[in-house]
This record gives sequence, C-alpha cells and structure tokens, in this order.
Amino acid sequence: MIALIVAFLILIPILAIAANLLMSGSSDTWRHLAATVLSSYIANTLILCIGVSAGAILIGTSAAWLVSIHEFPGRRVFEWALVLPLAVPTYVMAYTYTDLLQFVGPVQSWLRESFNLKPGQYWFPDIRTIGGAVVIFVFVLYPYVYLLARTAFLERATGMLEVGRSLGLGPWQSFFRISLPLARPAIATGASLALMETLADYGAVSYFGVPTFTTGIYRAWFSLGDRVAAAQLSAALLGFVALVLLTERITRGRGRFHNTTARNRPLPGHQLSGIKAVGAVLVCLLPLMIGFLIPAGTLLHMALTSGDAQFGERFLRLARNSFVLAAISAAVAVAIAVLLAYAARGARHIMSSLVNRVVGLGYALPGSVIAVGVLIPVSRLDTWLASTVQEITGHNPGLVLTGGIAALIYAYLVRFLTMSLQTVEASLSKITSSMDDAARSLGSGYGETLQRIHLPLLRGSLLTAALLVFVEVMKELPATLVMRPFNFDTLATQAYTLASDERLAEASTAALSIVVVGVLPLMLVSREIARSRRSQ
Repeated sequence: MIALIVAFLILIPILAIAANLLMSGSSDTWRHLAATVLSSYIANTLILCIGVSAGAILIGTSAAWLVSIHEFPGRRVFEWALVLPLAVPTYVMAYTYTDLLQFVGPVQSWLRESFNLKPGQYWFPDIRTIGGAVVIFVFVLYPYVYLLARTAFLERATGMLEVGRSLGLGPWQSFFRISLPLARPAIATGASLALMETLADYGAVSYFGVPTFTTGIYRAWFSLGDRVAAAQLSAALLGFVALVLLTERITRGRGRFHNTTARNRPLPGHQLSGIKAVGAVLVCLLPLMIGFLIPAGTLLHMALTSGDAQFGERFLRLARNSFVLAAISAAVAVAIAVLLAYAARGARHIMSSLVNRVVGLGYALPGSVIAVGVLIPVSRLDTWLASTVQEITGHNPGLVLTGGIAALIYAYLVRFLTMSLQTVEASLSKITSSMDDAARSLGSGYGETLQRIHLPLLRGSLLTAALLVFVEVMKELPATLVMRPFNFDTLATQAYTLASDERLAEASTAALSIVVVGVLPLMLVSREIARSRRSQ
C-alpha cells in the first residue's frame, strides 16, 4: 500500500498537467504563443534533437569502439576519463565557452593581436546560436552513448568477433558487420538519454537566446503569469519526450540480442601504431578536452584570478543551501527506493513491479514540467491548509509547503527517485532469495530480515545511490529556479543569475564548485567500472 501511495505521488505532476488542460481549455496566452513563437519552439527543439543525437552517437560510439577493441597510448586513462564531461552541467559549459569565444574573450583577442586584425576584418562563429547549443550539448552528453556502447562492445561482441577474425574480417569490417548491429539497442538507449537531457535543459538554451519549450514554460509562468499556458507547453514537451522514447523502442525493432556463450574473456586488443595510434588518441582526446579539460581549466583560472566578489559568508550560505537540499533529497530518495525495491522483492506480485516502473517515469520528465506539475496541486493544497488553520486557530501560518523547501524536495524526488531505485534494485537482485527463506525459518520477519541481512549487504549500493541523487540535485537548475522560496538561492541559481548578468568571472566560483562535486563520484565510479572489466 505504501508503494502504491508513493507511485501515485510521483504521478501527480503528470495528472495535474492533464487535469489542468481538460478543465481550463485554451487561454488567450496560449493562442498568442501559438500564433507567434510556438513554431520556433518546435523547429528549434527538432534541430536540437537531430543535431545532438547525431553528434552524441558519432563521438560516443567511436570512442567506445576505440577503447574497447584497440590498444594505443593512453587507452586505460581514456577508458574512465571519457565520462568526465557528465560532471559539467550544460549551462556551466555554455557560460565558459561564451567567455572564451566572445569578442573580448581570449581567443578572439589573441587572433586580432597575432594577425593584426581590426574588428570587421574577419569572421568568427557566434557561439550563442542554436548551432552553438548543439555543440555544447553533444560534448556534455556523449558519455551516455559512450558508456552503454562500450558495455555492449565488451559484453556482447567478443565471441562473435573471434569468429569474424577467423573468417578474415578486419577491424573495420568487424565493426560495421558485427559489433555495430549488436550494439544498436545500447546506442539507441544512450542517444535517448542524451535527448531527454537536451529537452529538459533550460540554462544553456536560455543563456544562448534559443527559444524552446523549457524557456517558454518559464516565460509563461513567471513573465505572463498564466499557469494554463505553462501546463499546455508542458504537455507539448511531454509529447516530445514520449516521441523520443517511442523512437528508441522502434529502433530496437523485434530483434533480441543474447550472449549464449560463457566465453566472456576479452579479446586481445588490436594494437595501433604510427598515424593510426595518433588518430585514436586525437579522437578520444578531443571530446575530453572540449567537454571537460578546457571548461574546468577556464573556470579554475577565472576563480583564482577574479572569482566571486561576494565570496565568503554569502558563498557559504549558497553552498549550505545546495548541500542541505541535496542531502535531504538523497536520504529520502534512498529510503523510498529501499521501501519500493523490498516491497517488490517480498510481494513478488506484478503490481509491485508495475509500481516501480511507474516511479521510473519521473526521470523522463524535464525539471520545468515537474515544477509546473507540482506547483499546480501543491499551491492549491497550501492555500487550503492555510485557510483551514486560520479558521480553526485564527492564525494564518502562510504557505507552509511552497513557502519552504518541502515542495522543492518533492519535485527533486519525482525527478531523481528512479536513479536510486534502479541502483538498489540491481544490488538487491544479487542477494539470493534463499537468505530470505533462511531468515524466516529462524523466525525473522520482513523488517528484521531487512535490517540484519539486506541493509548490511546493500551498504555500498545505498551510498552509490545517495551519491548519484546528491550530484544531480546539486546540478538541477530548471526546477530550482521555478520552485525555490524567496531569498533562497543555490550554487546553480547563483551561477545562472551572475552569468545572465554577463558577470561570468563572478559566476566561476559557484560553477567550479558544482563541477568539483560532480567530478569526484564520476571518477570513482568510472575507474571502478574499468577495473571490474579488466578483472572479468
């Protein structure tokens, strides 16, 4: 019953948006948006989806193939380092490259000084365009494709590649005729994850001035004050998310890919030398430099040379707010994940599995959509609670839920609960059910079995799940911007506000803090993955 209640709470944002559409109908704001900017929202969203999917697949698949099947200088470092761009939020990347590539930035200044050029005598691409947004998203989000494609290349293709080599296939023939078809479902899944992150983004597209559905939702809610129009734009964005998921499912087709051999030992890597080795190093080094090394180095330089003029008490308050939100959300998410996963394990009923799949829908929802879906019912509940308490006690308590961080944490849980749930489920499935049976035969109930047997075995996975949610909450911008209480800022909102005011050097301190928090767990997890592959 508790699991069903949790699933219902996760579904409330979607139900609220649907109910608001059905009951409110079309508004004047919606008609104005449809006549003026809706077509640009759709066109820009399609361009972003096509460009990001193509770029992420090209870079992620190429890098995964090189580090999985070949030997070249630096391969073991690239194996884990290529996931580091995930630690850099897209809006932080946008701020960094704008500072580097703008007219008064170091790149254009160096060009003018080196070649004695005057303004107007040369052409330089403008980063603050939809093309620049595509490039930013590609180099931040390609690790989704890289991780899944690399796993597919290592786990599925080894036996077949041996057969292919014995039949005379070279490395490129083996790639196109064996590995790539087998890895297609994994590549499609990675591309769909990258596209959902693209659709959910607000900071980068807003800073670049690219109108999309997320910027339209924010504008309709705050600038125009029309929650109906915001809900209608949210529904349209949900349609794009559903289209991405449907496309990923269709891409898989009816094909099924299974490993039917126990021969999982890795193939001897194909040794690259000379110009081929240099090319492999460049293919892996370029996305790592553009996606992580250059922005991290730029932020570090700006933080050390200029930094935030308000660094001190205000920065510590921002860090405290961010850490409190992230810590509470991580703790509650892990507790709920243990409850749901253990309920599914103990009940062994289709309803429990269905509930957990419903909970997983939250990660597919953009933060702006979740914010609108949460604010509509929670604000009404808040108003009703305040009026009821005032009638009973004569004292108006104010907005208890939306006036504090409770509603914001609820939005975080809707968005990121699935990350902790999948981690806990995967680890819990590795604990044999015979342990449960043995505990019950000795008189232990469900609660005692969980406390004395499962939780000690799950300690590492629980920490991993908490860490993943913690990092994601630290980086989350759209939901935080919409739902944060008055005079309550975080590192993410501070970086966005300062960068929006073109105070990029001052934004570097908060942005660098977010990157550091994100990069440490990524390094640990990616290196552990690499070690586990080598040991297997």
